[in-house]
Amino acid sequence: MNEVIKIENLKRSYGDIVAVNGVSYSVAKGEMFGLVGPDGAGKTTTIRMLIGLLKPDSGNAQLLGYDLRTQKNKIKDEIGYLSQRFSLYGDLTIDENIEFFADIHGVKNFKERRNELLEFTRLTPFRDRLADKLSGGMKQKLALACTLIHKPKIIFLDEPTTGVDPVSRRDFWKILSNLLKEGITIFMTTPYLDEAERCNRIALMNNGEIISWDTPKKVKASLKEQIVEIVCSPSREAYNTIKANTDYEVQMYGDRLNVALKSYDDEYAKLEKHLTENNIQIVDHRVITPSLENVFIHLISKAS
Repeated sequence: MNEVIKIENLKRSYGDIVAVNGVSYSVAKGEMFGLVGPDGAGKTTTIRMLIGLLKPDSGNAQLLGYDLRTQKNKIKDEIGYLSQRFSLYGDLTIDENIEFFADIHGVKNFKERRNELLEFTRLTPFRDRLADKLSGGMKQKLALACTLIHKPKIIFLDEPTTGVDPVSRRDFWKILSNLLKEGITIFMTTPYLDEAERCNRIALMNNGEIISWDTPKKVKASLKEQIVEIVCSPSREAYNTIKANTDYEVQMYGDRLNVALKSYDDEYAKLEKHLTENNIQIVDHRVITPSLENVFIHLISKAS
């Protein structure tokens, strides 16, 4: 595997709070890598260390063969970064924002590249519009265009679709897929497990630690329990009684429960009996393929 990012035991604390606790993993050239976890997991701190905005307390990383501690200046010319917050200039137009970032990165003949990026992100009709007048999805596309103006080899995206409407989110993913075809490596953070499914490999992160790292398919296959989906009524009472009176892990999705059983054949009948005795009506049930959410909650429960 041609590794373009290699992370070794990175740690970072804020006072007594350990934000990133000794994480290690690698990212291959041309892949989309997802760092996945809830707010406060340590995702943003990790990405800010990798792009040189934060100094690790200990550990190190290599990007494109350059040492993060000693060759930071060489790294910054080869990467792009899209932060959580829209950080462009609202009183500049789309064209002017891209020109500004071209100047920062020393891109001299940027106009052809700018036109390509505007076509690529479908922003050409709006190039004279002020950034403040753009929708959330269009702002993210503009931020991505600015990130790409100097042709980085790796782009870091920190929760790029948070707060973006579903249509813009879909468009954004199409753009990212096309970037992969150009051989750009994408390192992104996301709280959305459905987005993680689109990545080549993922690292599940919680409380500053990596709790699983592999392809989404292999991460899901690592769950040894069987997930039974139960359609029942009233579902809230069913959830509460399973939570309070059994050792089973349970998650609720509307009128459906996902219950993790070590063995469906050995345990489902007992679970069903418990529910019916508590006046829960079971409409349907089936064994389903575990989702990343099932795995994530299982790993968190096991660690707590």
